[in-house]
Amino acid sequence: MYTVTVVEDFVAQHYLTVPNPGPEGDPHSHHYEFELTFRGPELNEYDYLVDIDDVEAAVDDLLARYEDTMLNDLPEFEGYNPSVERFAAVVWERVTDAVTDDTVESVTVTVWEDDEASAAYESAV
Repeated sequence: MYTVTVVEDFVAQHYLTVPNPGPEGDPHSHHYEFELTFRGPELNEYDYLVDIDDVEAAVDDLLARYEDTMLNDLPEFEGYNPSVERFAAVVWERVTDAVTDDTVESVTVTVWEDDEASAAYESAV
């Protein structure tokens, strides 16, 4: 199995909307990091698993959408608690819509909200 991983960091804000979230219920910033891992059993005719230009374009779109943004204000979080778990699933949807190489069988998106805590979403494409 081949893997390609791309990592990017940025700052965004959110606040949790669950009952009694404590201080996490107040707007605050995180220095997030996306870790995007593409997996597949074979390479394409150019010996690539994934077109890295497509991945970089998807990452640029992610940064344009989320960097220095209040996540709660975005439509993809409307009606949802903007947890790091939800954020990972939202990023997975956006990345798999943008990167469509036939050799990629699954994508894992890990979102780190600091140096110690992360959540991941993984699924077949």
